[in-house]
Amino acid sequence: MAHSITKLRNIGIAAHIDAGKTTVTERILFFTGMNRKVGEVHDGQATMDFMKQEQERGITIASAAITAHWRDHQINLIDTPGHVDFTIEVERSLRVIDGMIAVFCAVGGVEPQSETVWNQADRHRVPRIAFVNKMDRTGADFAEVVNQLNKHLDANAFPFQLPIGAEDHFTGMIDLISQKAYIFGENERIETEIPDDYKVQAKTARNLLVETLSDYDDDVANLFLEEKEVDSELLAEAARDATLKLLITPVFCGAAYKNKGIQLLLDAVVDYLPSPVDIGAVVGSDVDDEERALTRGPSLKEPFSALAFKLINDPFVGQQTFIRIFSGHLSSGMQFYNASKKKFERTGRIFRIRAKDREEISEAGPGEIVSLVGMKVTRTGDTLCDSNQRILLESILVPPAVIEMKINPVLRKEMERMGGALARLMNEDPSFRARFDDETEETIIAGMGELHLEIIVDRLKEEFKVEVIVGEPAVSFRETITAEIENNYRHVKQSGGKGQYAHTIMRLEPNEGNGYEFIDKVKGGNIPSEFISSVNKGIVKAMEKGPLAGFPVVDVKVVLLDGSSHAVDSSDMAFQTCAAMGFRQGFMRGKPILLEPVMKIEINTPDDYIGNVTGDFNKRRGRIESMRRYRKGSQKLIGFVPLMEMFGYATTLRNVSSGRANYSMEFFQYMPLPASVQEEVLKKIAKKNAEKA
Repeated sequence: MAHSITKLRNIGIAAHIDAGKTTVTERILFFTGMNRKVGEVHDGQATMDFMKQEQERGITIASAAITAHWRDHQINLIDTPGHVDFTIEVERSLRVIDGMIAVFCAVGGVEPQSETVWNQADRHRVPRIAFVNKMDRTGADFAEVVNQLNKHLDANAFPFQLPIGAEDHFTGMIDLISQKAYIFGENERIETEIPDDYKVQAKTARNLLVETLSDYDDDVANLFLEEKEVDSELLAEAARDATLKLLITPVFCGAAYKNKGIQLLLDAVVDYLPSPVDIGAVVGSDVDDEERALTRGPSLKEPFSALAFKLINDPFVGQQTFIRIFSGHLSSGMQFYNASKKKFERTGRIFRIRAKDREEISEAGPGEIVSLVGMKVTRTGDTLCDSNQRILLESILVPPAVIEMKINPVLRKEMERMGGALARLMNEDPSFRARFDDETEETIIAGMGELHLEIIVDRLKEEFKVEVIVGEPAVSFRETITAEIENNYRHVKQSGGKGQYAHTIMRLEPNEGNGYEFIDKVKGGNIPSEFISSVNKGIVKAMEKGPLAGFPVVDVKVVLLDGSSHAVDSSDMAFQTCAAMGFRQGFMRGKPILLEPVMKIEINTPDDYIGNVTGDFNKRRGRIESMRRYRKGSQKLIGFVPLMEMFGYATTLRNVSSGRANYSMEFFQYMPLPASVQEEVLKKIAKKNAEKA
């Protein structure tokens, strides 16, 4: 806790997959002295189609947060990946960062994934600055990227710098606030006066900035109206205030690969992004009364509260749990309460991560991001708090897994090792699921997309040394009902000795978009109160594998109306069994349907191929919602398409566009499967089941 809280910056770097985020991060570590030499960087050339092993590791770099120092400020840098299959990574990073650097390629501009991340940051109200990277590349156009930020992201973006030259002639930038120019040589940065041929352009751009900030700051407004010079300190203060309130997005530029502009970007992090104090108190709820809101401010005097946002298996120290402390004080050996699991935990060792090294510390305070070793029950999204003053913070939104794959170990004896490895991967990544199907004796893994599962399988082989046989990826459907139905079911079993008796009358109702609800309306104790939870348990168990085709059941409301019990033969087990059987029976009478995952997709294609791309898209039951000019000579299509029609799409899109179109898609929602398609799917499932039998 060496730093004042006002000198802390918790920031994330987010970007589309080829904007050069890894390069920017490497250079930040180099210039802040964390790395003695610049790491091996892959020139930011990764394509959407495949990520090298090295870059796969970049998605979960060996640390989730790296601590660096700049101008007497502590900067905690939180990693966020660029691929949409790893949305959960971005989501959990956004829960713990205070500010963000959004990196854009000077040639590519606003790409689909940068739009997704920007919208996520809007939802979490994260103040941000933009960095236009790769200014030295052919086709770099700073003004066009600023224009796209405003047009496509509604960013209210304003240049705080102007580039000097572009492409091969990019030599530096002009800082509009301080009115200085920075020219970069081979290994040096020279601060100088604004070159003569840029003076008019710089003056116009600064005046626009002053005029914009005069809308948000009275002192700037007065000077602007009196046509007086606004000094750089006042302008920077007004700019900081407007950035923190999400009124503007300052835009900077550079070429990270050539070490140009990174020091000024670090200055901007300190000058314009918030400290935990600027963000203020975090809001949670009382553990015992969820309706009651509680707050925790970023102060040592407040009770301890923190959020676990990432788990990583470290080969040297075992499982590391990364936490963001919102209030109070944490010291090693201290006991606290896990409000999400309703269990006590004790701190083992506390580490601060510094590039490749870990620094063990004995205590940490508000705003800090540290890793804990030795946590027993804590998982991603859990709230940790003072044992006596308990609070539950908002957890992390985990999207549903939409794609499944069967995997089996090559050697039967490896089954147990594979199970252990999958359990560790599920701990690390809440959007990844694995389950064992007793009937088929197969392990089924589920995730956010083909790439997500590809990397999981790769990690099983590389990290855990388990060789596996992989089945074809398949869509993870859901089941629900479309009609209200009442069902009366009596479960009676006599088998010598104590029998089983349970009787339930329940009403099943469609509950679109609201998940599962259970309502108890039993009067007069016809079902004893201790068995009401057994009924709920039995239904929840039955919903795991729906009666229609074995997929999870969603969006059903169950109202327990009545029933009866037996003084001797009724038990928890009897009512669980009765409820499950009654639910299945009722479900099949409620006009059940399958729901399929529908994806939101963005396709960027040159004008020449628009007919081919839309023709192919329509064949896939796709629906185009809008088309807009993306950049000169190309269009951006936005639409919705069922995931089951999209396997192998990357190859098809390459073929129909001569390799020039790209796309990005993310889960949108589950929607009813058309009757004819449902019939086909059910036939295939029945055939597979018959073959297994």
